[in-house]
Amino acid sequence: MPIAEASVRAYCFYRLVKPFLCSPGMLQKRGCVRLVGVAYALIMILLPIMPFVGDAYTAYGLGSLLMFLVLCLTDKRNYKQKAFLVMVFFSLNWLSSAMAEIIYDNLYAFAERTSYMRSHLDMWVALYIGVSAVYLLLEFLFTAVAIWQVLRAYKNKRTDMRGRELIMLSLPSLMGVMAYQIIQHHRMFYIVEGGENKAGYDFLMVLFYAASVIAIVVVIVLYQDIRAKEEENRQAEFLAMQVDNIRRHIGHVESLYQNIRSARHDMTNHIVTLERLYEENKTKEAVAYGTDLKAALLEVTGEIQSGNPVTDVILQERKKEAEQKNIRFETAFYYPNGASINAFDVSVILHNALHNAIEYAAECEAPFISIRSYHRKNAYMIEVCNSFCGTLEWDAQSGLPITSKPGDGHGYGLSNIRRVARKYEGELAIDVKDGVFCLSVMLMMAAVSEEDIE
Repeated sequence: MPIAEASVRAYCFYRLVKPFLCSPGMLQKRGCVRLVGVAYALIMILLPIMPFVGDAYTAYGLGSLLMFLVLCLTDKRNYKQKAFLVMVFFSLNWLSSAMAEIIYDNLYAFAERTSYMRSHLDMWVALYIGVSAVYLLLEFLFTAVAIWQVLRAYKNKRTDMRGRELIMLSLPSLMGVMAYQIIQHHRMFYIVEGGENKAGYDFLMVLFYAASVIAIVVVIVLYQDIRAKEEENRQAEFLAMQVDNIRRHIGHVESLYQNIRSARHDMTNHIVTLERLYEENKTKEAVAYGTDLKAALLEVTGEIQSGNPVTDVILQERKKEAEQKNIRFETAFYYPNGASINAFDVSVILHNALHNAIEYAAECEAPFISIRSYHRKNAYMIEVCNSFCGTLEWDAQSGLPITSKPGDGHGYGLSNIRRVARKYEGELAIDVKDGVFCLSVMLMMAAVSEEDIE
């Protein structure tokens, strides 16, 4: 019985922690998560028989502390979340086992009062085995349903938990465990000291334990709603920051056009000067003058000509930033003229993609960034590749890489790119191979109306 119960609890604990430690890009950790389940079973089997351990409640409390340490060794991050997982499982499991125990006691009491059991003394062992099996099944079902509800409610499993969130989420679990201890003491008083057990009291206790489990789930749901609103606010702030960047780019474009007008105004004088130099056979002076004129024109107009002044400015600024960090920057990007794609949306893609590319390429030897675009029929493709020497972990919900960069704003770039792509009935794809990170964004050029674009 203890071995079977420890195995059942170990499996439930494994199912609870697995989504928090494993995601589609973390295959190497799945074996470690299975070992966590095995470690839990061994600890729960061995601790109750240790001479220095008192009752089972103390044994499982100590076992939960040991499992917290095992989780921290398995995955060295987000320790507050691991503490929460251990506490919530400890509470859910004890509340579930308490409900199963009440049903077990009442079934056993009902069976032993029947005339059949009184006349068949040889069936008492079979009765014990059968009722114990029912107890294990009920404990498993109650715990499994509670864990399923917790996992369903806890959506942002890869998000770091803060201290105040740990306190808020843990309070229902701690209150449930404390109430369990008090109620069990009074229940045992009725059974052992009083020699009787009131069915109505047991029914109320089952309702209380179920309500405690529901309270744990409800608090998690409320917490997730709060975090979702925080994420929406942060994304809105991040998007507002990007809008400011685009406005700054537009200001640069206006300055660029003003410089071009000035250059066009002076172009006649420059041509006349070059003609006179060649007429007077001053070839060297003419070549030098032409070289200076070309450099001045490049400085005014920029060397990148993508077909749109806004994207020209963004590419030019990112190229300059990359070269300052000794990153080789290559571009074959062009803006799809005449297509129903808003320049602002394309600028959001370029701004986020190149920002991430510069950050990660700068950490590698011989860093490079390449960007190109092309279209096939009505599908417009943007590809940004950069050298990448790190590792990626993937979020199970979004399917996007999890950022390892601290601070606000990080982690929203790819989600903003996806938002723009889906506006045009497109999608993004990520491929990491041989030290190269490639982001591909597909936009359908005839997918939205003019009203949507505006």
